[in-house]
Amino acid sequence: MKDQRTASPAGQGPAGDGPAASNSRNTGPGRLLIAVYAVFAISASARAGYQILTKFPEAPLAYLLSAFAALVYVVATVSLAKAGSTWFKVSVAAVLVELVGVLVVGALSVFDPVAFPHETVWSLFGRGYAFVPLVLPILGLVWLYRRRPGGLASAA
Repeated sequence: MKDQRTASPAGQGPAGDGPAASNSRNTGPGRLLIAVYAVFAISASARAGYQILTKFPEAPLAYLLSAFAALVYVVATVSLAKAGSTWFKVSVAAVLVELVGVLVVGALSVFDPVAFPHETVWSLFGRGYAFVPLVLPILGLVWLYRRRPGGLASAA
């Protein structure tokens, strides 16, 4: 049976998962979002690697959380850049995990600072990074909502 799906708004192919499917998540402002995630993936990975290799006994929980944050940023970066509904779902999951992580680690670092003798990317809601870790997942979720498969962005 012939594919009856409508073309994307830019006319770049079907709005589905096929190889010709366009990825409206990595265009326009989405590219900036991916770039910011990539910067955080690189910086959080470098920071966590350095901390784990040189100072792990001083604050193992904080440094393991930094490594986890780095992994979340890597997954978010890759999934935002890839086309298809599976990658969309991975993006949503990664960004939601990031948001929950920032909120939980941020709150714990405020209410139980002894548990966090050294800061993580998400400590104090990302204060060490100008609160970008708190704002980034919110912007990411808004972007993903606006670019969701079958949403207004892909409806004809």
